[in-house]
Amino acid sequence: MASSLLKLATILSLVVSILLALHTQITLSVDIEDEDEEYVLDTPPVNFRSRSRFLATVIKKGARCNAERNSKCNGVSANKGTGLLYCCKKHCRNVLGDENNCGQCGKKCKFGESCCNGKCTNVIYNASNCGKCNNKCSPGVKCQYGTCGYA
Repeated sequence: MASSLLKLATILSLVVSILLALHTQITLSVDIEDEDEEYVLDTPPVNFRSRSRFLATVIKKGARCNAERNSKCNGVSANKGTGLLYCCKKHCRNVLGDENNCGQCGKKCKFGESCCNGKCTNVIYNASNCGKCNNKCSPGVKCQYGTCGYA
């Protein structure tokens, strides 16, 4: 009786640990996004009817779109040229700064890279993009582990 309880407890603890590991992996693989971010279009879209001209020029990050029909975010410049919106998998994405759609829909950056102006860039050891895009280290100072002058 005691050995069967021990086996049952061992199996149960193994199943629980596997489920926890799977849950952690699924949780970490979900894209973390700042849903409050908005893109201000550089030119208002033509044929867009809105009561407010300002509302017609703002698109929230992740807004739903349809690439096959006249999409509100297919090749649209935003945020004074710092963003370029495309409809990727039915959501508006900035291909100049989105690590899951860098330069084009579906192109993911590797670990340690950020999407800087549409190119996957190593931000861990790059003195021109140290820790984040366009963060330049002082002349002669190395970028190590995403920090300028790491000691």
